Amino acid sequence: MAGQDFVLDRRSLLSGIGAAGLAGCASVPPGVGDRFVRREGMRFTRGGRPYRYAGANAWYFAWLGSDTKYGDRKRLGRELDRLHAIGVRNVRLLAGAEESPVRNSIKPGFEVRDGTLNTALLQGLDVAMAELGKRDMTAVLYLTNFWEWSGGMMSRVYWETGKYKNMNDPADPWPAFPDAASAFYANLAAVKRFFGYVRMLIGRTNSVTGTAYRDDPTLMAWQLANEPRPGVSPAVMQAILPAYYQWIDDSAALIRSLDPNHLVSLGMEGTIATNGDTAIVSRAHQNIDYMTTHIWPLNWGWVDGKNLAGTWEPGKAKVVDYIDTHVRLARESGKPLVFEEFGFPRDGELYDPSVPTSFRERYYRLIYGAAEASLAAGGPVQGTYFWAWNGEARAQHPDHRFHAGDTQYMGDPPHEPQGWYGNFDSDTAILAIVRHHAKAFATA
Repeated sequence: MAGQDFVLDRRSLLSGIGAAGLAGCASVPPGVGDRFVRREGMRFTRGGRPYRYAGANAWYFAWLGSDTKYGDRKRLGRELDRLHAIGVRNVRLLAGAEESPVRNSIKPGFEVRDGTLNTALLQGLDVAMAELGKRDMTAVLYLTNFWEWSGGMMSRVYWETGKYKNMNDPADPWPAFPDAASAFYANLAAVKRFFGYVRMLIGRTNSVTGTAYRDDPTLMAWQLANEPRPGVSPAVMQAILPAYYQWIDDSAALIRSLDPNHLVSLGMEGTIATNGDTAIVSRAHQNIDYMTTHIWPLNWGWVDGKNLAGTWEPGKAKVVDYIDTHVRLARESGKPLVFEEFGFPRDGELYDPSVPTSFRERYYRLIYGAAEASLAAGGPVQGTYFWAWNGEARAQHPDHRFHAGDTQYMGDPPHEPQGWYGNFDSDTAILAIVRHHAKAFATA
């Protein structure tokens, strides 16, 4: 990692950014009738009123919105109507995916190695944003991914170096993949191309509404990436941190120079991404408008999916402690906090929608209860997003795996079992919990 060169070459990467863009997360004063989501201290506002929301993750909505063999605009409308009916008013979706040989990544993506853009998929994003706007819903758009399932940073490293690693490759066991993907931050050519994509999308005019993305109040925030980690191995993390911070700060400055209307978020998981180091989390959000945390007790080994009854209580204690840590960090930073991803398996860690969700129901009540308690106490939690929305989709194969060519997209990404964490339209108990929380949160 050539830190000295990185600093010296920032001028070329950030050409065109004025003083306002480099000023950090200065708020933009709301005007009369302002419909953009703003930040005021630890609160969000919209139109001068508090803006709090129950949200959902649905990475695939741009794919549904495209006029292609993999698109389904009628389904997109139905899914948004279902979400709206249970009180969901904000959706977090993918707005950047890179095609490459990286295993398990979705195809098609928004961009390929030679720089060609998928215009049909960009138009699909336009349609998704237009449909959200019709329902007075808002969106967070994340611009790339640290993980492999949408190509992500590893693909951008491959584009520039010709080298990549696959996640869960026996020849390159954990943490080889995240350590290698973190090389993105210090690769000037890769970062420059990422900035080019950011400029393109922020400058884009929606082909359906005729409104530029920078002027669209349907957008709540641009998000730099899904779960950007500064590596995993301690030695890699310490070496990459200067470039990691620089990438965050420069990306935020670039976005603000192009778009003064929208918030900027990072998409970070929290201390699980920093080997427990709270100082890294705070520094990473220094020039970011609000903080996020993702909470995955099964993925992190806090519960056993085949023995949820026996591991629930100790797992619950770790979740509570994790939440408390991030509420404290947000308070110390004076910024809002969003529970941006949280998921839990169905009973027995099975995938079919016929399987009960009794422990998932407990988990959702735990997360939502913590958010509501923070709000009641004047705390920083202002939004929640469950992971994820499957809606009417159903697994197409007995192995519950996504196969190349499938178009029944779910909130469960293509590298994961289809039905692992996503909520189906038939999950009435879960939907009732979401609906209750959405009403309580919006009216508190």
